[in-house]
Amino acid sequence: MEHILTIAGSDSSGGAGIQGDLKTITMLGAYGASVITAVTAQNTTGVQGVYEVPPEGVAAQLDSVCQDIRFSAVKTGMLSSKEIVAVVCDKLAAYQLPNLVVDPVMVASSGDLLLQKDAIEIVQERLLPLAVLVTPNLKEAEVLSGMAINCMEDMKKAGQKMQRELGCANVLVKGGHLAHTATDLLCIADGTVLSFPEERIETKNSHGTGCTLSAALAVCLGKGMEMQQAVKAAKQYLTKALYYGRLDQVGHGTGPVRHNYSLFDKK
Repeated sequence: MEHILTIAGSDSSGGAGIQGDLKTITMLGAYGASVITAVTAQNTTGVQGVYEVPPEGVAAQLDSVCQDIRFSAVKTGMLSSKEIVAVVCDKLAAYQLPNLVVDPVMVASSGDLLLQKDAIEIVQERLLPLAVLVTPNLKEAEVLSGMAINCMEDMKKAGQKMQRELGCANVLVKGGHLAHTATDLLCIADGTVLSFPEERIETKNSHGTGCTLSAALAVCLGKGMEMQQAVKAAKQYLTKALYYGRLDQVGHGTGPVRHNYSLFDKK
């Protein structure tokens, strides 16, 4: 069994963050371990509070799991501050953790800030070059690339600019926020650009989509899939989790995707 490490914040509502990651990892047949960077007071209507774990606490967690468990892949989510980003980068390099998937979590779907503005530069300079794959949504891609994105061609230019200027090996620019499409673009290290169109699921229950996709990608890469195959498989998992998430409303706001849909999926 593959061992997958998630380094992210805790979501008290269970749909995203560490909780969403571990559900995804488990449902895809791998073993998940976690390093918590922050505790959020959060539900389906928004984020009511963020409480960072001290950097030395993050470092201690990383030392503890990495000295004992051999990981096939790792993903990062919410890192919150420049001090935590620095500690995570130090440990990723020291333990030479493989198949790093970086979900550059900056803002929650509710609009709440999850990465301090002064941490963006160290993410660009130190974290992204360590990643085998970076998975920004459109807003994150705009911040990281420094350009506006209004169409598929812009997505391509932004992904390639991140490769060229920030040292990203592979970039998956997620197009879910573009009107009339749910197409993601994968910019591969060899210069190839591939599109991954997927059915748009009409649902308000989309909490945890970014965390779910990046965790699924880490599992797929940890299992030895090629990049193109991993993206296709991870997107298919997320699409079904969104589809089944429509059928059960959790909370009063933006509900979570259904990570365990395979227990009910008869297709």
